[in-house]
Amino acid sequence: MKQIALDIGLATGPTLSSFFAGPNEAALRHLQIWVAGGANAAARSPVPTYFFGSAGSGKTHLLKAVQEAFREQGASVGWLDASVQQPPEFDERWAAVLMDDVHFYNVVQQQAAFNWFINAQTWQRGVLAAGELPPADLKLRDDLRTRLGWGHVFQLQLLSEPERRAVLRQAADARGLFLSDEVMDFMLTRFSRDLGNLMELLNLIDGYALQTKRAITIPLIKSMMDNT
Repeated sequence: MKQIALDIGLATGPTLSSFFAGPNEAALRHLQIWVAGGANAAARSPVPTYFFGSAGSGKTHLLKAVQEAFREQGASVGWLDASVQQPPEFDERWAAVLMDDVHFYNVVQQQAAFNWFINAQTWQRGVLAAGELPPADLKLRDDLRTRLGWGHVFQLQLLSEPERRAVLRQAADARGLFLSDEVMDFMLTRFSRDLGNLMELLNLIDGYALQTKRAITIPLIKSMMDNT
């Protein structure tokens, strides 16, 4: 059966507590300690952290979760990804800089990232970055690539199918939903297996089931897709 990729984001903001670590427990523990310092730069190591792994391994979730943690602490951060065509100048009020999908950066974005990196070091601000490739394999300017690789580097692994099932089951239980094995099989074979998309799919199914006052079944999911 052909998989359907849902080009949609998470309905609720990612958090560190909602990240199912699986084989990535070390990366999660590192960030939990890192954000514990909050906006107090002196309490956090200035050594940069870089995550790499294939799409769906949780890189963006972790960076967005850190952004949310700082927001809850009343602090702001600099955010740069490949969709930001006109990156702002570094702001000394930022508690940290977060750079996602660095493997996609164009020349302008690479210049901004390098500038942010230098200023972050000067002002003792944290740097978190993520990309699909190890630092040495990034097709970036040399001075940026070497800086991304000189600190903490973690490779994020994709969750196994049993782990993805466990995440869906846990999320469904939290909503008071029952997902049969048949429904779970359908979700994992007919839709993108990216965990973010699967969680958004669960949100959509939950909303549609409430709207139509029907139990969650394969016909209900098919009806939802036909009507959206």
